[in-house]
Amino acid sequence: MKIIYHPLYLDVYSSDPASAPGRIEAILKELEGAYAFLEPRAAADSDLKLVHGAHHINSIKKDPFLYEIACLAAGGAIMAAEVALGGAPAFGLIRPPGHHASPDHCWGFCFFNNIAIALAKLRAEKKIEKALILDFDLHFGDGTNAIFTGTPIKYFQPDISNREIFIARIRKKFSDERDYDMVAVSAGFDRHVDDWGGELTTDDYRTIGTIVKEAAVRVCGGRRFAVLEGGYNHSVLGKNVKAFIEGFA
Repeated sequence: MKIIYHPLYLDVYSSDPASAPGRIEAILKELEGAYAFLEPRAAADSDLKLVHGAHHINSIKKDPFLYEIACLAAGGAIMAAEVALGGAPAFGLIRPPGHHASPDHCWGFCFFNNIAIALAKLRAEKKIEKALILDFDLHFGDGTNAIFTGTPIKYFQPDISNREIFIARIRKKFSDERDYDMVAVSAGFDRHVDDWGGELTTDDYRTIGTIVKEAAVRVCGGRRFAVLEGGYNHSVLGKNVKAFIEGFA
């Protein structure tokens, strides 16, 4: 299991909750010493253009530091996907998040769509053709869905407030789907009982990680990666990420 991380992810780049000081530190506290860490490079403009239009990219460039950190987040997702392609599961401990970033606009604390850029790059390089994305964040990844609608990359998020049904829907999806080259996970932890959603327990994240791992091993040679999306209660966030990774690894 590899953790993709760069020290610049600690920097506060905006006033939104995803950029809050202490957020990444809370996760590092739980993961450091337990897993191998890899440091990514920033995504290139050519990578961003696989899913985003020039106008949108240029709008982010107006804030040079935001552009730098957003490119680094996308680069972290790319590295996580490449590590997974090589056979080792990976978790992108990155920010800003990305699943609300569409081809030509963004909102919801997102700027570039990290997971979409990573998968689009692998497709462009003909390293994969099909993928299944699970998004368990509290919020629907409208950007990811918009980018991949009508393509062989499928986006899935169960929209259920009952935790047992939510997990059952994930289990059923991975039982039914048998045709993908890689699994990617938009890992948002704001559904937790002590976060904004008030739904999932810490053990539920471990269960979800295990479901994904077992499906990936069964269908696509274990190729799987996840990237951080939401999760805003720093007192539980690190434990939730750790639980997911324990199942996922």
